[in-house]
Amino acid sequence: MKRYAGRRLFLSLQLATLLAAAFPLAASAADALRVGVCGGTDEQIWEVVTQVAKKNGLEVKPIVITGTASPNEALNNGDLDANSFQHVPFLRDQIQQRGYKLTAVGDTYISPIAFYTRKGYKSFADLPADARLGIPDDPSNQTRALVILRDQGILTLRDGLDPYKGTATLADVTGYKKKVKLVEASSVVLARSLADVDAAAVVNTFAYQAGLIATRDGIAVEKRENNPYVNIIVVREQDKDKPWVKPLVAAYQSEEVRQFILKKFEGSVIPAF
Repeated sequence: MKRYAGRRLFLSLQLATLLAAAFPLAASAADALRVGVCGGTDEQIWEVVTQVAKKNGLEVKPIVITGTASPNEALNNGDLDANSFQHVPFLRDQIQQRGYKLTAVGDTYISPIAFYTRKGYKSFADLPADARLGIPDDPSNQTRALVILRDQGILTLRDGLDPYKGTATLADVTGYKKKVKLVEASSVVLARSLADVDAAAVVNTFAYQAGLIATRDGIAVEKRENNPYVNIIVVREQDKDKPWVKPLVAAYQSEEVRQFILKKFEGSVIPAF
């Protein structure tokens, strides 16, 4: 009988281990704030945020979300206390599509999109007539690229365009101030095909993998001021006034975290605080 009980206990422990692996959110400490983040940049930054928060008496447990799991779904369901992985337009679209009751409570960083070239041009002024310019084919990043081209005096966009409220496509281009040809492609293709165009807008993730840094190598970088694509800390609407929210944001927006971002990412990620 004892042998059977021991085997049953062993099987129960195995099952518990499998469940913990399948649902890592359940493994976080009960008294720590559970913050959903993506691996890589966010994970590294939140390691520092956690240390700063702890010095100020706040326990934080970053939860790295992998696979097809949605940090917004987990937050909306109460499996997380906050998340930090997205920019404002992405959150806006998620709320519109899925009805999440979520809200931003603090800015984190800008991961800038920029135009890069492999042909030695120093600025847009150096581009030849009929220059071929690559732009991302997804709505969010295509909007960012078109706004850069507008700001660089390459083209004009329809009046009233507000990236905070919507996206722009080639249909929103109302004229060209310089003769260019826009080539649409996925972000990963643009990063690998810079030699095939005169310049291309590449999102930070793929630019960084290619050894490119916006503030160092970009011939045109999106503006930092009033940038709707700033990344944010998000909580449920019902939690926005909880006493832990302001200390959590303050831990992120600390000088220690700012200096870590500046030194670690060398301009590929820019503090927005």
